[in-house]
This record gives sequence, C-alpha cells and structure tokens, in this order.
Amino acid sequence: MRPHGKTKLGFFPLPTPEAARLRNCLTFAPEFSAVDPCVGDGVAFTALLQGSTGRRYGIEIDANRSEQARSLGVEILHANTMDVRCPAESISLLYLNPPYDLEVGQTNNQRLELVFLEHTYRWLKPGGVLLFVVPQPQLKSCARILCEYFSDLAVYRLTEPASVRYKQVVVLGRRLKRHQHLRDSELLNSVRWLETLAWKPDLETLTDTSTLRYEVPSSGPVVLTNTGIPLDEVEDLLLDSAAYRQASRILLPKQRDVRGRPLTPLHGGHVGLLCTAGMLNGIFGEGEERHIAHWRSVKFTDHWEEEEEDGTKILHDRERFSHELTLVYANGKTQILTHEKKESE
Repeated sequence: MRPHGKTKLGFFPLPTPEAARLRNCLTFAPEFSAVDPCVGDGVAFTALLQGSTGRRYGIEIDANRSEQARSLGVEILHANTMDVRCPAESISLLYLNPPYDLEVGQTNNQRLELVFLEHTYRWLKPGGVLLFVVPQPQLKSCARILCEYFSDLAVYRLTEPASVRYKQVVVLGRRLKRHQHLRDSELLNSVRWLETLAWKPDLETLTDTSTLRYEVPSSGPVVLTNTGIPLDEVEDLLLDSAAYRQASRILLPKQRDVRGRPLTPLHGGHVGLLCTAGMLNGIFGEGEERHIAHWRSVKFTDHWEEEEEDGTKILHDRERFSHELTLVYANGKTQILTHEKKESE
C-alpha cells in the first residue's frame, strides 16, 4: 500500500455531499438491513441512510474510527472485513467503499477493490442494491463480477474535490436472482461496456437532481461473525502476556533518553542526522495534542528547463534528499510535513 494509504489504513472516505446525492437515488422499505464493510468513521454511511429506519451494520479495522461510527448509531464489528462472515442473501443494501490499492499476499496481488467486492457481494439478497465507490480506472478489474451478478448498472462520476483527487466513481446496481443468467454474448458485451467506462473522460456526473431511483427491499436483522483474531481482546490481554514482555525487550527497545546541552549550538546538519537516526522520534504532547512523531529521509527530483539562444530547450533533472515528518494524533488526525508539502487528514 502507498505511504499515504498506510497512514490512513486505506481509508478514503466519501464526501458527505456525495453521500447526500446518493441518498436521493434510493427509496427504502420500512424495515431493512444495510452493511458498510469499510465504515470508517460512519459519517458517509449515516448520511446515506438519513431519514430511513433500517438497521445499520458496519465493519472497521481501526479502533478509533470504530468508536466514532458507534457513536453515530452504527452497530460496529471491530475486525478485518476479510475475516467477517455474513449469511448469504440476507441484506438489502451494500455500501462498499473499499481500500484503493494493490495487496500482496493471499489475494495473489489482486486489486483490493475486487477482493472486497468478491467477498461481500454474496451478502446481498436478490433485488438488493449495491453502491460501489471506486477509482474510475478500477472499473475494468471489477467489470466481470459486476456484469455477471448485477442488473440495472449505472455509473456516475463524483465531483467533490476529494472525489476528484482519487478519481472516484459510484456504481449502482441490483443483485440478480439465482436463476437469472446472461447469455455469453450479452455478458461479454456488458463487460466490454463497463470496461470502456474505466477510461471515459466525459462520464456523467452525479447531481442533486438525479432522477435515478433504486428501491431498497425489506430484510430482517443479520448477525456478522468475526472468524479472525479478536482485535479488542488481544489488545487488552497483550500486556499480561509473558511472551509479549520477553519479545518486547527485543522488538520494542526503550527509547534512549538523551539529556544535556551540547557543547556548541547544533546546526541544520546535526539536527538532520538526529532526525534520520530516529533520535527525535517518539510520543509528545498531552490530551488532544498528544501525538507520535516519526522522521525519515525522502528523495525528491527537481525538473527545470533552460532555453539556449538558438531556441534549443534543455531539460534538467536534479535529485536531492530532504526530511519528512509524519505525525499521528490521539484523535486520529494525521499530518505529513516536508519542506514543500503538507498533507493533513
């Protein structure tokens, strides 16, 4: 996973205005169950179901975001979605905004968008509604499964700044019944159509006045089961483990306490060496300002152009190293600071 994605644990939330526009595309039965397998802080999922009386279930691997979503009334399972089991064909609405990246390991280096879709689409009952938010280029990798198991597919480009940054699109569809199957030629044409949309520059945008409507059918309550490691229990019991205490002496050595005043003032080079040596890493601050700081060296490439008197253009590249500081705060906020950029989430 890319560094920025690692910092966010793969969390690329849907902007609330986009969730409100999607809400306008849905009509709800009086009683139904909806699941968000990557619920994050629950803000988008809550906005999507605004005004409905359905049961809301969410799965989230990050403990802080789990608590945030729980405070909004979402029934949360703190777990890895790939370890969660849900009865097949039991829910009415699946809102899936998965991590945007390529995973290495058990998934044979597949795109995570496809991995999450394959794992969760079976939870939808026939006629159930799928809302699938992904980067536009990843429509190609997911085209086959979407066309084979869903009907009434519609794809819209999202226009909020954060959505544009990640090239987000939303796919809406209804789960086919078991006996419904497309002929091979129809399936092939549908897959080709969806694959072409992965690169279509003028894709139709989702607006506040969209006339599209998907009816979310009724369904009863469901039980989500975590078959993986219970993260909360492990975290609570870890400090009581004798094996952990022994291993932590090697794996988690105590930060060396550097005290005293240098004989001469430190210049920039000295500070840089201390940063990249890890001697300025650690936990600082109190309360909401309490944070973890981690330094590292990053290579940058500068590009510039010169023009000679005869009109010849010369392109120059220069590589250099600078420092990058990553800050992770107690409230979940993160910042990545360098000499030329500042990313904050």
